[in-house]
Amino acid sequence: MPLIKNNEFVDNAFRHIADEEALPDGAIVVSLKRWHAERDALMARNAPIALRLSSDQSPEAIGADVHHFAMIELEFPKFKDGRGYSWARLLRQRLNFKGEIRASGDVLRDQWLFMSRCGIDAFEVDPGTRIEDFRTALTEQTVFYQPASDRVATVLELRHKTHSSSQRASVAAE
Repeated sequence: MPLIKNNEFVDNAFRHIADEEALPDGAIVVSLKRWHAERDALMARNAPIALRLSSDQSPEAIGADVHHFAMIELEFPKFKDGRGYSWARLLRQRLNFKGEIRASGDVLRDQWLFMSRCGIDAFEVDPGTRIEDFRTALTEQTVFYQPASDRVATVLELRHKTHSSSQRASVAAE
């Protein structure tokens, strides 16, 4: 699958490793099950490690180990399953994860902006996806009702800011 990061197509540096597969050299992605079973051996490796979470696996299951990962991949098994949005916000805001958060699975154009707002910064997209379409999708909406990890001011915050500014201006004019 093509991978978009920083608004560009990039090469995928990570290789997915099945739970029963031998560990190769280089950057790998493992399941939560394998992480729990082989934590010490995986941490002893001298290569980047990433974790793949299925949609029913909360990042809280990783605990303080979250900072050992270069990337956490969140699975979106179908467009109606929004748990990955919650997991991304939890990773960014509560667990203070600074690494890459990647969306994989049923990652649709209509969701790219909202995934980005929640802290996802890499996207596995369908073959044939045009980078221009991705960039456009991220700019189609500029005003939001919900707060998110991107810290963009909400409609309510903007309204109060504008209202406060106009009140100060009318008081100053008197």
